[in-house]
Amino acid sequence: MKQNSEKLPSPWVSAIPLAVLTGLLYVVIRAFGGDAINGGSQIALLSATSVCVMLSIGIYRCRWAVLEEAIIDNIRASASAIVILLLIGAIAGTWMVSGVVPTMIWYGLQILHPSFFLVASCVICAVVSLMTGSSWTTIATIGVALMGVGQAMGFPEGWIAGAIISGAYFGDKLSLLSDTTVLASSTVGVPVFTHIRYMLYTTVPSMLVALGVFTVAGLSLEHGASTHAEMYAETLAATFRISPWLLVVPLATGILIARRLPAIVTLFCAAVFACAAMLLAQPETVARVAGVAELDFMSGFKGVLMTCFGPTAIPTGTPQLDELVATRGMAGMLNTVWLIICAMCFGGVMTGSGMLRSLTAIFLRWVRRTFSAVASTVGAGIFFNLCTADQYISIILSGRLFRDLYADRGLEERLLSRSVEDSATVCSVLIPWNSCGMTQATVLGVSTFVYMPYCIFNIVSPLMSLLVAAVGWKIKRKK
Repeated sequence: MKQNSEKLPSPWVSAIPLAVLTGLLYVVIRAFGGDAINGGSQIALLSATSVCVMLSIGIYRCRWAVLEEAIIDNIRASASAIVILLLIGAIAGTWMVSGVVPTMIWYGLQILHPSFFLVASCVICAVVSLMTGSSWTTIATIGVALMGVGQAMGFPEGWIAGAIISGAYFGDKLSLLSDTTVLASSTVGVPVFTHIRYMLYTTVPSMLVALGVFTVAGLSLEHGASTHAEMYAETLAATFRISPWLLVVPLATGILIARRLPAIVTLFCAAVFACAAMLLAQPETVARVAGVAELDFMSGFKGVLMTCFGPTAIPTGTPQLDELVATRGMAGMLNTVWLIICAMCFGGVMTGSGMLRSLTAIFLRWVRRTFSAVASTVGAGIFFNLCTADQYISIILSGRLFRDLYADRGLEERLLSRSVEDSATVCSVLIPWNSCGMTQATVLGVSTFVYMPYCIFNIVSPLMSLLVAAVGWKIKRKK
């Protein structure tokens, strides 16, 4: 990628596009809330991009051809991530309509017990989020249901929301279907399988700490009994054919992952497996999606395609479960794809103009060891979440800002991608004015300030990243 080599921009000037982006995102978040990703954030990114272009050309005489090539290189680098996101949309639809996700939820609900409700809620949300790749969907669906169950049992709403969010973000971080996981790995240039495996060293210990805390809290807090879990399980069983044979689909997908096949190949196969299971196990549901009374070859083909690429709604008779089984398909990923393209434009001009290099030089002055590099990355991830109020933009900015720094210090790219996720992703929900914090507070009906102290996983995760860096566990320098 070509960069402007005539004159390195001043750090103060380089910070102007970031300041403009922060101000615009503040207005966008205040105006649109959780719907900012539907267009507001993209316009803010493009506006900040135009400011960067004007400063680069007007002050530092940077040629437009250099900036344009940097944008193209950035978008080209994110092409595989865009394809993966579209496949994730297809899997989200097919795994739901085929009954794979409902089956896993149904078995998960069987383990609910008042004394272990908090830890069970955390585990259920972790599994659902791992399978769906979306912490937002998990929280807005099964999380809402668990909030009702927990409140009926008499648990404090802060503890319930904390357990739900902790589990949802754990599963989201380790899911091959997660857009933030794919975005973090692709921004830094790390294969997604390598990224996920390396995150295990910080994510699993953080989750074990969270599970321990929720177990103790569940045993010590006062609670009652509830039949909500049984009602939700019965509704799922009445809507879908629940069968342990459907678990063959995630099992087969896990085998492909273990064999380290390319992510696109694995995701495509996972969608195909689910399509076959959909036609075999849920013919009535497929017919309902296709809008016909009886399934034949053409209507079956139509139902499969509609599940893959478009929104799908399956009535269950329960509002919370209606939202859970509703899927967005590939179409639901288009706003994220749009956001990525706009962010790549912003990152491209910041890189091509040398402004990103100018900001990185500030950190290079005092980053001497592995721990200080990781601490700077974690701090930047939290800082960008505070400033931009968006986890996607925070991931991209953190990854782009420190990529050259890690290369200069001989540190592995996977360490950077893990540090970015340990901060930019999991801490976003703890910030009240962040799009994640506002959305989850609205969905769960609990103030961010109320649930914040109980999101154990989200609090421990960045600290665990610092601890692992301090002891140098599984950290190697390039030769």
